[in-house]
Amino acid sequence: MAEIKLLGVSLSPFTHRVEWALKIKGVDYELIVEDPQNKSALLLQLNPVHKKIPVLIHNGKPICESMVILEYIDEIFEGPPILPKDPYDRAIARFWAKFLDDKCLPAMGKALFGEGEEQEKDKEEVCELLKVLDNELKDKKFFVGDKIGFADIAANVMAFWMGIIEEASGITLVTSEKFPNYCAWRDNYISCNQVKDYLPSRDELFAHFQSRFHSAPAPK
Repeated sequence: MAEIKLLGVSLSPFTHRVEWALKIKGVDYELIVEDPQNKSALLLQLNPVHKKIPVLIHNGKPICESMVILEYIDEIFEGPPILPKDPYDRAIARFWAKFLDDKCLPAMGKALFGEGEEQEKDKEEVCELLKVLDNELKDKKFFVGDKIGFADIAANVMAFWMGIIEEASGITLVTSEKFPNYCAWRDNYISCNQVKDYLPSRDELFAHFQSRFHSAPAPK
């Protein structure tokens, strides 16, 4: 049997992307927990370019970057497909996944963890990006088709982590009045049987982020 190991952090949305894919495919694996503040020699050896988790080790060979790993898992292992079979739908799924990783997540991070005038600008940027997503998700249950897929898992931070971070930080960016289609998608995502059984503990995540915000130095 193939040996599968995953270097990651249990509360990380990027590790979760890979864990979800492995679980939905029915693949047994070993999670090797990394300390982001004290990276192991193994992590630095297997991902010398980005030096980040997650890293999948399949038969001794490393695969890096969560969305690359998702595609690899989808191609290698049998089970429910993650990417659509139709070439056009695959392209659309990859487009939105890239939009989420390249545009939405960096802006969200700055809006929720920044400070001062720059943070206010970042909040405005996030709202503009949410408008784009809200428009795309109009009359749609998920990004592509009626089942959880590649783009939805790319958006797991937006669906689950973001609301918890908002609550811990005291910052509200998303409301159902402003973004009804986005919120409907988020609710569909969180309540989907394929997802909810594999999500990390909400209480643990909230405590983690609440501690992070409370330990942050006060703005000058």
